[in-house]
Amino acid sequence: MDIRALFMGFAFALMWSSAFASARIIVAAAPPLASLSLRFLLSGLIGVGIALALGQSWRLSRLQWRATILFGVCQNALYLGLNFVAMQTVQAGLAAIIASTMPLIVGLAGLFLGEKLRPLGMIGLLAGFAGAALIMGARIEAGVDLHGVMLCGLGVLALAFATLAVRGATSGGNFMMIVGLQMLIGAATLGVISLATESWYVDWSPQLVAAFLYTTFVPGLAATFVWVWLIDRIGAVRAATFHFLNPFLGVAIAALLLGEELGPRDIVGVVIITAGIFAVQYSRGKDAPRKPVRAS
Repeated sequence: MDIRALFMGFAFALMWSSAFASARIIVAAAPPLASLSLRFLLSGLIGVGIALALGQSWRLSRLQWRATILFGVCQNALYLGLNFVAMQTVQAGLAAIIASTMPLIVGLAGLFLGEKLRPLGMIGLLAGFAGAALIMGARIEAGVDLHGVMLCGLGVLALAFATLAVRGATSGGNFMMIVGLQMLIGAATLGVISLATESWYVDWSPQLVAAFLYTTFVPGLAATFVWVWLIDRIGAVRAATFHFLNPFLGVAIAALLLGEELGPRDIVGVVIITAGIFAVQYSRGKDAPRKPVRAS
């Protein structure tokens, strides 16, 4: 993992973690699914336009199309759609913590798929889920909306599946085209659901416009492109290592921008989850085949 990959990985973690705070601002003033569909439409059109300007093609292989569609539906429509709906009643920090357990779920899924995990990784899995349980116990005692928590949980399952599926979409280049197309898929899916289920209202404000533009271009377009680039450059296992930063960054950004408070059990749980994710990814990374870094 070279310096450029390290820098891009930290940038991805920061952009990804900031999305929860901006989403919380959006869903407080506009219908969540319609807002997300519009965000994906704009990001997707821009992404495809940039890809065409770079000479990339939408003539993807069958494997790339399959993975791109799965990624668009699972990450964009399901994971983000469920989280946007949930954050009408769930704090951004809690949503970020739940989403950050994705590497743990991927690691657990690997065991059922026959993947071997070192003892350190097993300890990390147990610690990570114990940290999540500690936080959830504190939040349940405080009266958290369990329906919203359930939606976040279903969303992170979809994100884990998307992470496994995207590996087939990175081979062969066309990174920006793949990013743009999977966003357009998410826009179409959420647009149909929004028309059937939501009442359209918007409480316009400068904060809403700023949050929408930010989430469209930074977590929406830039972070997704960096994530796909990282997977192709250093592999899915090493790329997922940067997710260990997300529990801390997610709650820190939510506290800074939205004033969300954290209790002692929340802080301890975040530290445990962070350590667990790092242990799992470090353990899996030691067994991952080395991939030569290509010259840029």
